[in-house]
Amino acid sequence: MTVDYQVEVSVFQKAKKGNYFCGDSYFYAETDDTFICALADGLGSGEFAKESSQVVIDTIKEYKDIPVKILMKKCNQKLVGKRGVVLGILQMDLKSEEYAYSSIGNIGLMTVTKDAVKKRNIPQSGYLSGYERPVKVVTDHLKPEMVFVMFSDGVTSKEISNSYFLARDVYHITNSFAHLYQQQLEDDTTLIAMKYNRSS
Repeated sequence: MTVDYQVEVSVFQKAKKGNYFCGDSYFYAETDDTFICALADGLGSGEFAKESSQVVIDTIKEYKDIPVKILMKKCNQKLVGKRGVVLGILQMDLKSEEYAYSSIGNIGLMTVTKDAVKKRNIPQSGYLSGYERPVKVVTDHLKPEMVFVMFSDGVTSKEISNSYFLARDVYHITNSFAHLYQQQLEDDTTLIAMKYNRSS
């Protein structure tokens, strides 16, 4: 039996030069009605950064069906006594064709419509570290063949403005990024390209 996914995903990830562990962790999953993608970056780099980002991702795997705002707060609670994390969570409701996104710290999200209209979501400043903090959630409608690009701070504004981000093929986006920038990356870097495949 083949599974007909509505969201196509391609990921590029590379650890900081000289490190075995990448401090970034990510997760994505699709059900009949929903899609979720999360990207967490532990403060600093190496094994302790990885531990914190993985704790957050494990929490999201366990509670992936709850609303973004509550999920962010649950992740925050798990970080008491650990290194802080910056986090972005994208949830799509594939039935109502809406998405919700929240980001604290320098996890970026860019959307690109079929007509090549690019929009950057501005994340909230700061990071999650177990202390209570407000969470802002952005909601909008899913458009046919919309592309979402989520990225950690290893990706610069200059790189994200490159024209290959207008491509309709998510593999082309991640492969082009790897080809152009892989040798220049100084930090843990994760770039996740996603395409909502429902046509109009």
